[in-house]
Amino acid sequence: MSRVRLDLNISLDGYVSGGQSPEQPMGEDWGPLMASYVATRSVRSRTFGDTSGAGTTGVDDGYAARYAENIGAEILGAGMFGFHAHPDDADWQGWWGEEPPFHCPVFVLTGTAPRPDLEMQGGTTFHFRNAPVEDVLAEAKTAAGGADVRIGGGVGTARTFLLAGLVDEFHVTVTPIILGRGIAVWDDLRGLESGYAVATEVAESGAIHLTFSR
Repeated sequence: MSRVRLDLNISLDGYVSGGQSPEQPMGEDWGPLMASYVATRSVRSRTFGDTSGAGTTGVDDGYAARYAENIGAEILGAGMFGFHAHPDDADWQGWWGEEPPFHCPVFVLTGTAPRPDLEMQGGTTFHFRNAPVEDVLAEAKTAAGGADVRIGGGVGTARTFLLAGLVDEFHVTVTPIILGRGIAVWDDLRGLESGYAVATEVAESGAIHLTFSR
């Protein structure tokens, strides 16, 4: 059965990176927040095309490998696709070049929809939707064909699905840094753990992996 999955990397004080700009599209603190994840062998191979076998292979790598398993469709917010930085560019195709790393149907939530579907190399097709998240999720589940649907971010989209109670598996990597700024993840989510089984694992990097599973 298709499950709805979400992964976030946050700081010890509960923030994800803010301050997005054309120069720093993922935010001003993305680098230190994601350091342990980017260092893994799975990410170096899957995202950056590094076939040398380099990268960490411990607990962090296990979660990084799991991130890509059994994903049949993905849902992104407009900012994650880059519409906040390219609002007037009708030819904008996202951050990822001609072959994005998704390799599945991707549904982009945007007020600029309707827009034509955008078929890319490697099996990724972007579908642009301006509809309630429940309707988009239903469409994504159909497209996933029984595989899982990943909520790919950004954090505003992630929080929308969490607040609506639509996430079946929520994996949080707590990076051992204090940001003191950014976008607060936990606001209005008091009691989120209710209804989930919660597991905790500490990686060699010092990152804490929390998994909320139905």
